[in-house]
Formats: sequence, structure tokens, C-alpha cells
Amino acid sequence: MSDYKRITKDGLWDNNIVFVQALALCPLLAVTGTASNGLGMGLASTVVFILTGLSVSVLRNIITPQVRIPIFVLIIAMLVTLVDMSMNAWVHDLHKVLGLFIPLIVTNCAILGRAEAFASRNPVMPSLVDGIMMGLGFTLALVILGASREIIGSGTLFANAGLLLGDWARSLELHLIPDYKGFLLIILPPGGFIVLSFLLAGKRVMERSRNDREKSADIILDAEPGKAG
Repeated sequence: MSDYKRITKDGLWDNNIVFVQALALCPLLAVTGTASNGLGMGLASTVVFILTGLSVSVLRNIITPQVRIPIFVLIIAMLVTLVDMSMNAWVHDLHKVLGLFIPLIVTNCAILGRAEAFASRNPVMPSLVDGIMMGLGFTLALVILGASREIIGSGTLFANAGLLLGDWARSLELHLIPDYKGFLLIILPPGGFIVLSFLLAGKRVMERSRNDREKSADIILDAEPGKAG
């Protein structure tokens, strides 16, 4: 159980693809003009993370080390093609918005990196959990960045979610700031870098504060026996 807890913590926070590894920044900055786009791209990537982890883990004893990287790339390319075709069939509006960035999931080095570093060396269940958590961590980063840019840039949240993700997502659509003319720079690509820099700084501040609290707690615990004596 402790291993699964560590895998979960790594995927969502300690080894987050975006906030720690600084990978997949191209789709992150390109499609996060709104939270809806970030959610759609994140879910598509999560499916690929999960299926890649499962496939590589199942085949890890069959694939020879000399050709493992080309095989991993072929597996990822096949899965991305299936996801691309499925999105085109069932969520066509979102597929049109994300466009070329869905096929470019193949080039997401984070997926190949997890296949090489984790799935190829671990059994199916840990690889499944790792794929889920890495995908959810990536989705979380996309949604947070997209939501931040959308709120600052246009005063809305999950705009057109129903159009992009289906009727179930209409309840997510919010207009937070009435009569707001927007801040165009934040929605444009430079705004992605600006908002991401603040999010990275915020994460570092939170981690430093947590570490300081843990150190203070350790000092108190170390001092207690002396006080008792």
C-alpha cells in the first residue's frame, strides 16, 4: 500500500509532469486558453498514459532491450491514433479545437519517459496506478493553468464546456466577472508563460512552507525529552 501511496503522491505533486519535470510544455501552453480545452487535452493524455503503461508492462518480458525505445514509440503512436479517431467520432467539437495537438501526444516525452522508467520495470497494477496518477497530475496542471488564464483573460470558467465535452459539462460553465472586457495578453501564448511562472513559484512557496513546518515539528519533538528530564 505504501508503494501505491508514493506513486499517487509522485504523480499528483512530488514528481508532477509539469510543475516538477517541466515536460509537455508545448501542449500545456498551446491549448490552455480555457479550462475546458485543458480538461479535454488532459483526459486524452491520461488515456494514453494508462494504456501505454498497461501495454508496456504486459510486454516488458517480451520486448528486447535493444529495440525497446522504437517499440515504445510504436505503442504510443498506435494508442494516440485510436484516441484521435475516437475523439473525432464522439467529441468532434473538442477534436477541432485541439487539432494537431492530439496527434502530437506521440511526441510527449513524459509518456515515453514513464514507459521507460516505470512501466517497463514494474508489474501491471503499479504501472496502471502510475499511468492514472501521472495522467491526472498532468490534467490537473492543464486545468489549473487554463482556469487561471480564462478567469483573468475573459472572466469566465469552463466556457463552452457543453459544446466541447457534451451536455453533461454545461453545469461547469460559469461567468464569474460580469461586464468584464478581458485581458487579452493572458489568453495569448505569452500569457501562458506568465501564469505558469506564478504557478511554479506558488508551488515552491508551498513546499518551502511545508518543509519549514516539518523542521519545526522535528525540533519540538527532539526537545521534548530534554524538557522531560
